[in-house]
Amino acid sequence: MTSLPLVFDAPKRGMPPKHFADLDAQGRIDAVAELGLPKFRANQLAKHYFARLTADVDEMTDLPAGKRDEVGEKLFPTLMTPVRHISCDDDSTRKTLWRLHDGTLLESVLMRYPERNTLCISSQAGCGMACPFCATGQGGLDRNLSTGEIVDQVRAAARALRDGEVGEPGRLSNIVFMGMGEPLANYKRVVDAVRKITSPAPDGFGISARSVTVSTVGLAPAIRRLADEGLSVTLAVSLHTPDDELRDTLVPVNNRWSVSEVLEAARYYADQTGRRVSIEYALIRDVNDQPWRADLLGRKLRAALGSLVHVNLIPLNPTPGSEWDASPKPVEAEFVRRVREHGVSCTVRDTRGQEIAAACGQLAAEEK
Repeated sequence: MTSLPLVFDAPKRGMPPKHFADLDAQGRIDAVAELGLPKFRANQLAKHYFARLTADVDEMTDLPAGKRDEVGEKLFPTLMTPVRHISCDDDSTRKTLWRLHDGTLLESVLMRYPERNTLCISSQAGCGMACPFCATGQGGLDRNLSTGEIVDQVRAAARALRDGEVGEPGRLSNIVFMGMGEPLANYKRVVDAVRKITSPAPDGFGISARSVTVSTVGLAPAIRRLADEGLSVTLAVSLHTPDDELRDTLVPVNNRWSVSEVLEAARYYADQTGRRVSIEYALIRDVNDQPWRADLLGRKLRAALGSLVHVNLIPLNPTPGSEWDASPKPVEAEFVRRVREHGVSCTVRDTRGQEIAAACGQLAAEEK
């Protein structure tokens, strides 16, 4: 574990100061003009941030020395300070706990694989969806993150990979919005962040939209809205059970949008984007792992989405003091077999970081 300095005397909780990563192209031009700088400096700053992965004006040596402090203060205020990094899986997984400007805590997880480097990012500090088996849901919602706070998680991880802070130097290739929060409950800022993640430099990090996954517990109208954005990211729906009776308890938002409404929205997304929808299913011992639920899941997904669906079974990562536990491996294997029998692709997700409390929300809860 690496301990880092904490941020003290944080200002009153609220949205952070405006940051360069919050601005669109015209906004960047306007911002440099307000500082008395010529238009070309906006593009120069964008190259520093999105291509060179720096938000430190001391590294921007092509800026006029007399202007750097002002540029730093106005356009690159510190959004996040690392509280600590915790690594496991032979240092191929690193979780970071961040403290924001107002003392709010958030988490991100960087995972290295032989064929890709994936960052799991947060879109909210906490979560208001109240799923009882989720550490973040148990803690409630602090606030939405700004576009800049979302984007800066990506810049920090890309820089850490490039500089060899997490194993051999590498390149960030995949982004999953599966950290703290419900992404589609912070819709505008998440979509703005996705555009900056996927746009080529100097307007963004240039990560392929096909390598970005946005998850949701099932906000059906927002799923349809996302389908019309033209982003073509992967949609991941955290379903967790195919029946409304249990889902009303496991995923309380189901009381507003039922399983059938969520799957109809998912089908609309698949039709509009041509992308296969991922169904996330946390397998919980004696709760949602029964053979009949596997059969019902397979039937419903085949009917609603045809071949445009894949089920990701997630062995539950229990939180301290929780009554929930992961299903035994034989039960897991039988569940996979039954879903596949209905012609639906189904695999078990690789588990990472269990010994470092990698289920999002656990580190933040400990710090609090």
